[in-house]
Amino acid sequence: MQRYCFTLDLIDNPSLIAEYKKYHEAIWPEIQESITSASVLDMEIYLSGNRLFMIMEVNEDFSFEQKAKADLENPKVQEWETLMWKYQQALPGAQPGEKWRLMDKIFKL
Repeated sequence: MQRYCFTLDLIDNPSLIAEYKKYHEAIWPEIQESITSASVLDMEIYLSGNRLFMIMEVNEDFSFEQKAKADLENPKVQEWETLMWKYQQALPGAQPGEKWRLMDKIFKL
């Protein structure tokens, strides 16, 4: 099993943050299927202020490239991603269209 950690900011607006949290109380079934079918075993998202932190655990079959390709070909995932951009903002240094930024592990006990 491999663990990846990502970060992303939300627009710093309490109403929008509340809406974003509401969407994640019960994500669309198609979104859950797109995640689990890509060999993602577990995923958690944490929020502090407007900063998001995501932990994603995957098995050996997971591929970022295959996941990205499948997402581009899935209209429901594209609809979800477009909707989520209403709440999200790119981090400084992000490439155009880049959302979640992969974090580098700098410490482990």
